Amino acid sequence: MTDEISALSSILPPNEMRQKIQQWLSEDAPSFDFGGYVVGNADETCVILCKSEGVLAGVPFVNAVFKELHCSIEWHCKEGDWLVPPVTVATVEGNARKMLLGERLALNILARASGVATLAREACQIAKAHHWTGIVAGTRKTTPGFRVVEKYSLLVGGIAQHRFDLSSMVMLKDNHIWAASDDIAKAVQKARFVAGFSTKIEVECRSYEGACTAANAGAEVVMLDNFEHETAKAVAEMLKKDFPHLTIEISGGINFNNMHLYFCKDIDVLSMSCLTQGYKCVDFSLKIKRPGHDPTNPIVVTPTETNE
Repeated sequence: MTDEISALSSILPPNEMRQKIQQWLSEDAPSFDFGGYVVGNADETCVILCKSEGVLAGVPFVNAVFKELHCSIEWHCKEGDWLVPPVTVATVEGNARKMLLGERLALNILARASGVATLAREACQIAKAHHWTGIVAGTRKTTPGFRVVEKYSLLVGGIAQHRFDLSSMVMLKDNHIWAASDDIAKAVQKARFVAGFSTKIEVECRSYEGACTAANAGAEVVMLDNFEHETAKAVAEMLKKDFPHLTIEISGGINFNNMHLYFCKDIDVLSMSCLTQGYKCVDFSLKIKRPGHDPTNPIVVTPTETNE
C-alpha cells in the first residue's frame, strides 16, 4: 500500500504544479526579502521535523517548492506514513536564503496536507472496522486555490476525492433543479445533451419520488441529502430494488460520530465535507542544523531555583 501511495504523485500535472508553486512563492515574497539579505547565500543543511502525530502527506508539493528554489531534499519517511513525534521527516540542503524563502510555504503545505490525510485515514479505518465495503469520499468544499493539495491528500489518507471540479461530473443540486422550473427530468435531459454519454450525472434528491424521477431520466447517481440515517437506509433499499445499478450517495451532516449509522449494503457512497473543512493541521518545523542547537526547539521554561 505504501508504494501505491507514493505513486499517487504521478497524477499531478507538473506544469500546473509549478505554476501554483511560483504563485505561492510570489505571494510570500512579492517584493523584497529582507531576511534573505541577513542570511546570505552560504550553503546550509536544514531538517524538517514533525512535532505532532498524523499521516505524512504533501511530499510532491514540497519537492516542487525546493526544486523551484534549486535546493535538494531527502526524505526519511514516506508519503502516507504515520508519524509519531519527534521525528525528522526530511533533510534539505542548499542556499540558505533560498531554503528559508521556501520554508513557510513548504511547512504550510505539509501541515494542511497531512491534516486532511489524517482525517481521511481515520474515516477509512472506521469504515473498515465496521466491515463496510462502500466508498467514503470528500466533497468540493475545499480551500480556494488549494484544492489540488486537499484532494490529493484525501487519496493519501485512503478515501475517494469525489469529483474534482464542475467539469469532472455533472451534479445537479437543489438550486439547479429549482432554476430549471423544479423539473428533475428536464434538468437531467438538458445536462445529458451537453455532457454526452461519457460523463455521469448525479442528482441531489430530498425524497424517494425525486430519486426515482432522476433515475428514470437517466441519472447514474442520486444523492440523498440531509436524510436521517434510518430514513436513508429505507429509501436506499427501495431504490436498489427498483434500480439495481443506481449508485446511491448519502451526504449532509455526516461526521465521525454518526457515519457508522449509515453503513449498509444499499448505500454506496458517504461524502463528508468535514474532511476538508475545519481539519486540524499537523505541526512541522524546519531548522538549520547547528552544533549545540536542539532542532526540536524545546519550550523555554524558568530555571528552578535550588536552596543550598
